[in-house]
Amino acid sequence: MITQRVAILLFDNVEVLDFAGPYEVFTTATRVAQQPVFEVMTVAAEPDAVRARAGLVVRADYALHAHPPVDLLIVPGGVVTAALASPALIDWIAEVASQSRLTASVCTGAFLLAKAGVIDTQTVTTHWEDIDDLRAGWPSLRVVDGVRWVDQGRIVTSAGISAGIDMSLHLVERCAGRELALRTARQMDFDWTGNPEAAP
Repeated sequence: MITQRVAILLFDNVEVLDFAGPYEVFTTATRVAQQPVFEVMTVAAEPDAVRARAGLVVRADYALHAHPPVDLLIVPGGVVTAALASPALIDWIAEVASQSRLTASVCTGAFLLAKAGVIDTQTVTTHWEDIDDLRAGWPSLRVVDGVRWVDQGRIVTSAGISAGIDMSLHLVERCAGRELALRTARQMDFDWTGNPEAAP
């Protein structure tokens, strides 16, 4: 099995479970598989000093433009105001998404994908509190609620916070098979929620 590199973006005020949930899913899948199915790395503009939401300090593995090639890009959410205003971060998302096989967002990470032009007319979702703002900011998007994630092929978006775990298990299923996804959810003692009324 070919190892797939998963890059998870970090930035100040990132929601902790938005990045930690997917990190846990992909690293657990690799442990359960007992082979290097996924190689997971974190990337940030300032890798030595990222302060997540609620004050958790984390250190990323790599800086922007100083990391290995990416197969699957995960863009988490949180308080994204400063991230949206960072040309370097937005340009990096656009560049990596254009080269990766899959790009996924958690929660308000969808705003960053929209700002970077990664999503423009697709069907997408985000945290329920932010549905109206995403619709208003990018009216060409079809923003849906009541779903855990939306799979549009190369682009996958999820609803808020814990939905990123459900989406990541879905991505494990896509990349490495349903059996591994189910075993990963079991190992995590996580009740994997299927996608209700998955959007077309």
